[in-house]
Amino acid sequence: QVQLVESGGGLVQPGGSLRLSCAASISSFSIYSWYRQAPGKQRDLVAHITSDGSTNYADSVKARFTISRDNAKNTVYLQMNSLKPDDTAVYYCSARLFRGGPQYWGQGIQVTVSS
Repeated sequence: QVQLVESGGGLVQPGGSLRLSCAASISSFSIYSWYRQAPGKQRDLVAHITSDGSTNYADSVKARFTISRDNAKNTVYLQMNSLKPDDTAVYYCSARLFRGGPQYWGQGIQVTVSS
């Protein structure tokens, strides 16, 4: 059974940092993505990384967030720096075996930025 399990969320003060992790149960995923959904809003793409290490970010997180992957551990990370209250959301890990293929989702993890 394919599973994606997120960890590393929590409460942090504005300007602080968090690192999210997402561990996959299989090693075949080509594309990993992080999404987030704030209360009452749609789920938006935050960042994604391909098998060759190419990355892409939403404008709102560029220069603050970094996505990376450790293929040996089947894990993708999201390093979040200079966090703002607007970053508060449930963050979801997503993965695809190939571009355009079925999208698998983690259960989501809460990130709250507040003083």
